[in-house]
Amino acid sequence: MSQYRVLIDANDEKGLVHKVSTVFYQNDLNILSNSEFVDKENNKFFMRSVVDGDIVLDKLHQLITEVMPENANIEVIAPKKKNIIIMVTKEMHALGDILIRHEAGELEANILCVISNYSDLGSLVGKFNIPFIEISHVGLDRVEHENKILEYLAEFNDIDYIVLAKYMRILTPRFIEVYENRIINIHHSFLPAFIGANPYKQAYDRGVKIIGATSHFVNNHLDEGPIIAQEVIHVDHAYGWKDMQRSGKDVEKVVLSRALKLALEDRIFVFANKTVIF
Repeated sequence: MSQYRVLIDANDEKGLVHKVSTVFYQNDLNILSNSEFVDKENNKFFMRSVVDGDIVLDKLHQLITEVMPENANIEVIAPKKKNIIIMVTKEMHALGDILIRHEAGELEANILCVISNYSDLGSLVGKFNIPFIEISHVGLDRVEHENKILEYLAEFNDIDYIVLAKYMRILTPRFIEVYENRIINIHHSFLPAFIGANPYKQAYDRGVKIIGATSHFVNNHLDEGPIIAQEVIHVDHAYGWKDMQRSGKDVEKVVLSRALKLALEDRIFVFANKTVIF
């Protein structure tokens, strides 16, 4: 018996759920879970099913393809741990949360390594017996530094996602193109209101009442990629800016781990710079 995740997005038309369900029924597959959504404005149909039964992956993919509209995107995935790379700079809160969750078995992932342009977090990563790779940017321009990272990443045969756990360097279009919709980032949700250095101090001076974080896929528009997860918490006049910063870091690490978990479980569809998440 095998278990599969079936992901479909297609132009919407009547009877799609019936057609896919019939394929499952005729091949004696049990539906463990099923979700669907229609974006009426764009006439797009999205469906995620988890099924189990006695059928090979390629045959199931072929049978579904035969009943779906032309140009439908269909994935049939056998659940397994995905391979991820984590990139960091100096802040440890987001990285530490992922490492702990991974150690506790909460993430369906193999952490291949942690890459940083500084050595600061090497001792933390070493506690989890995960390779820590320092690729310094000193004396290099952005393209030269990225080329060194890309050369290292090319040594891995299969990278499913790259997680920017407070990696504080802007990626070039070339890097993003290589890993399109596979780079997950986290940032505070003050953008675009408070840009630049010390946004929590700026927010404190403005007297904000909520702070939060956004996790998204990286694209060529800075911090404007498809949003995966967001969260906010309330603050008040009693919070100093450092209190707000500490609370903000708590939100950031939870939201990043939540977004990563959704990706690892194949729950995200990307369409028109937005996401559909089941």
